[in-house]
Amino acid sequence: MTETQKKNPHAAVKTPRPAREKNGADAKDVALWVASAALDKKAQDVEILDVRGKVDYTDFVVIASGRSDRQVSAIAKGVEESLKRDHGQRCYGVEGVQAGQWVLMDFGDVVVHVFHQDTRGYYDLEALWIDAARVDLPEGAARPDDDADRWRD
Repeated sequence: MTETQKKNPHAAVKTPRPAREKNGADAKDVALWVASAALDKKAQDVEILDVRGKVDYTDFVVIASGRSDRQVSAIAKGVEESLKRDHGQRCYGVEGVQAGQWVLMDFGDVVVHVFHQDTRGYYDLEALWIDAARVDLPEGAARPDDDADRWRD
């Protein structure tokens, strides 16, 4: 039992993050690849949050939205396939693909949340990490909202 636990038995026990396979990829690069793959599937409101030093389970959080449950699932599947095929990055776990409201993906040092646009506002993860630095999206990344204005008139 540690000193902290002796003083406060309800204190959280800090456990080290599991060792991840290293294939030379930097966590920030993985986050940028995730964002790019999500944008390729027409994800909306893609954000990369740098949470190093704020949480102990990951370095970056990528948040994206889809307009329907089918699009949410397609974004998640597209991200997983793209990272494996193009970058050799393994996804350690995926939850929520079938429901299509909130998909959680674990790439080790990068955690991905793909929300249905209605669900994202309810959980408001960006507010949870309001003080986390935002990472600029990849150069030349297609932004679906930019193209949407072309078709309105």
